[in-house]
Amino acid sequence: MKVQRIHISIVGLIFLSVFGLSSSLFAQDYQRLSERTIAGTARYVGMCGAMTAIGGDPTAANDNPAGLGLYRRSEVMFTIDEATDYTIHSLHAPYGSERTWRVTLPQASWVISIDNYKDQGVAYNNLMLSYRRLNTFNRYIRTFGADGESLGALLAETEGTPGSILGINYPIAPHNRSNYLTLEETGYVGEYSLDWAMNISHRLYLGLGLRLQSFSFGSLGTYYEQYYQTNADGIPYDIEDSSSLIMSGTTCSMAFGIIYRPVQWARIGFSLHTPSIGSTHTGTYGSTSAMTDSLRYSYAEGLVFSSKDFHMPLHISTGVAFQLKNIGMLSFQYDYLHQKHEKYGLHSLRAGLEVIPVGGMYINAGYAYESTFKKQDRIVGIDPTLDRCDTYFQHTQSSQYASIALGYRGYYCIAQLAYQYRWQKINLYAHENVSEPYRINTDTHRVVLTLSWHRENP
Repeated sequence: MKVQRIHISIVGLIFLSVFGLSSSLFAQDYQRLSERTIAGTARYVGMCGAMTAIGGDPTAANDNPAGLGLYRRSEVMFTIDEATDYTIHSLHAPYGSERTWRVTLPQASWVISIDNYKDQGVAYNNLMLSYRRLNTFNRYIRTFGADGESLGALLAETEGTPGSILGINYPIAPHNRSNYLTLEETGYVGEYSLDWAMNISHRLYLGLGLRLQSFSFGSLGTYYEQYYQTNADGIPYDIEDSSSLIMSGTTCSMAFGIIYRPVQWARIGFSLHTPSIGSTHTGTYGSTSAMTDSLRYSYAEGLVFSSKDFHMPLHISTGVAFQLKNIGMLSFQYDYLHQKHEKYGLHSLRAGLEVIPVGGMYINAGYAYESTFKKQDRIVGIDPTLDRCDTYFQHTQSSQYASIALGYRGYYCIAQLAYQYRWQKINLYAHENVSEPYRINTDTHRVVLTLSWHRENP
């Protein structure tokens, strides 16, 4: 039987309407842009971000602006970050790993310290202009599966009549014999900050910050299925769905912080980042083809829409730090991120250690655990209120970090070097009809170099 290609634009629009995944994929969008990674200065990375109660570091001041109050010098600092991701696919059989590599500038800052040389009252007023990379999207996933639920079956049964969506002449709802999914992601979430903090009697530190977030995200996914059934020519039925998603936007928020030293050997820190206000611009495109008695192909023009009701999450951080006599500090921290739109949150526990073996030299080590943003997976569901083509959904189950750093602080400069290992577990769903996700493990090796120039006060 002759194979031919049929372009059916109206069918493509029907397909997009059926797979218009407004509420569920908006949940995915919020989760994707709300996730953070522990990145910044080498000292901050070395302590796994457990610095809310310590301060004295630009990235720590991004978390808690009160930490800027501990500065007693002006300073210019920047950081170079090299990271390698290994994505390992663990469903049914090990198919090896995919490697992605990137170099970024995750941090740059300028601190202006204004001192009053007082033991009581306001001793310092400090300002900081800074940039911080909150997250980097740079991942390639290629995963395979055995028998499973079928996208073709979902399409065939949606209208109650087999093959009614794409005109696919399935004799029965097809059974999935094999499938694969490839997914490529790129983009970033960056934050520009203006912070102010004061030091009151070297015991109380107060801080305030203005934040401007900018983000860009792009993904390209292809999902393919082949079925047990064959057509009259003995060619197996199959279906392939391709989709792309592009998101960009800006938001702004405020940050408030406090660090209190009740006794000389202990500090307590707290910070609050308000949910941000901003807008997003989103573009999608999708196409689907199916091989039955003829090759059926559906497509739709690219869809672009905007949302003015986008919020970055509320971020609360609290920590306690203990002075270990003259040899260093030990810090513990709890963070909570709450996404207002979807009413879910992420919990993070962090611990950090700083040891000063000799003057000017310090060693850092840390560990952090982050929960999932949701208690259970939210699989993509059909909602015809918005035309969206991207049917896949990924859910980060947990993230863990372990790190170590070495630094030197001289009279005019600071040099820091850190290594971080992160491992994540991710459930990836190709579409809403699957009963079992692809289970993905991602290991990240990060090397961080920070350089700084400063002026010590007399």
